[in-house]
Amino acid sequence: MRIELATQPGDPHHPNEDFASVALPASGRGGALVLLDGVTPPPSGDTGCAHGVPWFTARLGGALLELAVSGREMPLTRCLAEAVSRTAGAHRATCDLTHRRTPQATAVLARWDEERVEYLVLSDSALLVEAPDGTVTAVLDDRIDRLAALGPVTDAHRNAEGGFFTAAADPAVAALAVTGTLPRTEVRALAALTDGAGRWVEVFREGDWAACFAILAKEGPQSLIDRVRDAERSDPDGRAHRRGKARDDAAAVYAEL
Repeated sequence: MRIELATQPGDPHHPNEDFASVALPASGRGGALVLLDGVTPPPSGDTGCAHGVPWFTARLGGALLELAVSGREMPLTRCLAEAVSRTAGAHRATCDLTHRRTPQATAVLARWDEERVEYLVLSDSALLVEAPDGTVTAVLDDRIDRLAALGPVTDAHRNAEGGFFTAAADPAVAALAVTGTLPRTEVRALAALTDGAGRWVEVFREGDWAACFAILAKEGPQSLIDRVRDAERSDPDGRAHRRGKARDDAAAVYAEL
């Protein structure tokens, strides 16, 4: 088994809001990976929370990884719901969790053993699955893209019916994630990317998901992030490639099973 991960803040003077981690249980049976992309608050910084996004993603990511590993009988949606509940409980007494911009994150979760590979994707991070024949399939929650095709995506669409969803303070959101299970024999490797790393494909159009996966497999996650940084530097004002941030936090995990 080969596992590599890398993460880098978009701004070295600002805390990284991404979270990436992998666990391999002592039993030697399979493993799990968790990738979160914390949602950057508005310029005003108003989120109703005294803690901040990095605190939130660390809490949520840690809880999610622990539950995925220790609760192997629990569906991944239940793991996410319980992790959201635990994290909300850790700051409900001090923060306004009803605020639309309360700390929140996109999520990718994958878990595997000798028989199957389970996955969960919520919002615009990506999971890539490589089959034994080399075919790469992207598992995406495309609700933001579908909304963007109809017009501007605003805060009114966030965690609202007909909009898009993130892991924030409501555990019910777990039921809205993209989920699935594959036979272990149909999966050779997995990769998870926050949209800051996935912009190599989705923003800069340097290659498709299969080409992106090939970089991860051959050169590792840090090489992909380096390529993203090169693309960002070549278009610092976003004139050639429009994007919300000139540079974004980026994280990627590669797991060769």
